[in-house]
Amino acid sequence: MSDHVLGVAMNGVTGRMGYRQHLTRSILAIREAGGVPLPDGSRIIPEPVLVGRSERKLREIADRHGIERWTTDLDSVLSDDRISIYFDAQITHAREAAVRAAIAAGKHVYVEKPTASTLSSALELAKLARDAGVRNGVVQDKLFLPGLLKLRRLVESGFFGKVLSVRGEFGYWVFEGDWQPAQRPSWNYRAEEGGGMVLDMFPHWHYVLEHLFAPVRTVTAKVATHIPQRWDEEGRAYQATADDSAYGIFELEGGVIAQINSSWNVRVNRDELVEFQVDGTHGSAVAGLRSCRFQHRASTPKAVWNPDLEDPASYREQWEEVPDNTDFPNGFRAQWEGFLRHVVLDAPFPHDLLSGARGLQMAEAGLRSAQNGHTVELDEVTLT
Repeated sequence: MSDHVLGVAMNGVTGRMGYRQHLTRSILAIREAGGVPLPDGSRIIPEPVLVGRSERKLREIADRHGIERWTTDLDSVLSDDRISIYFDAQITHAREAAVRAAIAAGKHVYVEKPTASTLSSALELAKLARDAGVRNGVVQDKLFLPGLLKLRRLVESGFFGKVLSVRGEFGYWVFEGDWQPAQRPSWNYRAEEGGGMVLDMFPHWHYVLEHLFAPVRTVTAKVATHIPQRWDEEGRAYQATADDSAYGIFELEGGVIAQINSSWNVRVNRDELVEFQVDGTHGSAVAGLRSCRFQHRASTPKAVWNPDLEDPASYREQWEEVPDNTDFPNGFRAQWEGFLRHVVLDAPFPHDLLSGARGLQMAEAGLRSAQNGHTVELDEVTLT
């Protein structure tokens, strides 16, 4: 059987996430492993073509990894019949026009989230892709993390009984940029450039809740810009115009209540940078990036509140670890492999642009709730 060699235009790989996760740990790792194996014995071999605005950065990356093709001319890539897939990891406000052009050129599209700046634009992209008949997908990498895969194992086994609640804690301290360089780009803190915690993280929380538990039906949120002044990559002070922290309550279909705190202004006192605790009638679990601990109702200790006496219980030691039982690849790579199979075989791939639009709907609802102080109900999002 002949292999399937797919040209993949990768726009935005000079950025941290595009370079580390999508280029080196996904596409190049897949290529170095000989491609994605298919049932008939053939393989899908992605051939990256780097796209961006900085000729110097693109040349450096290409030379470092032995990549033959790179360009600052997006139109030339989209008109190239050797390119099958367009991938976009640009900053949000630059993404929509490029994805729209790629769809018009008949390319399959795979994009970072949020897929656009507004829900209406995200829905329009999903509709354009559907009407053009191109395969489409949005990055939903958290679902492929080892910790959440173990959590999914518990959910699908019925371990929890009736799920009652989900509590999430995400975040870490991002330096302001004056006395130590910030770990995140300055555009993250500029609303006019698509920055903000809600736009960044609520789409993530949407697909986690939707795929692991149930669709989100209502959103109540409070946002804040706790640190109003920061310093950019050149050491210049600027005013933060986007929210840097978000506190959300989400009611899911069936009555499950989820509470998720997201902040770039919190010092970490937990095992991992993100953790979700799920409590059910039959058991509970705490899942992070890699680990997942559980406690069944039969082994739940009887806690008694008595502030007058020292509590001898070591509660964290009373939980068990969900075993690995398998090898977990990089989550971004795992989803890339799924999308490549989707392109070649039309294998199922639920993480499409419409799914991405639902995530943006929840982000917009969160911002609206924070502005007016009300709970916002989510209407069903469909393509007309």
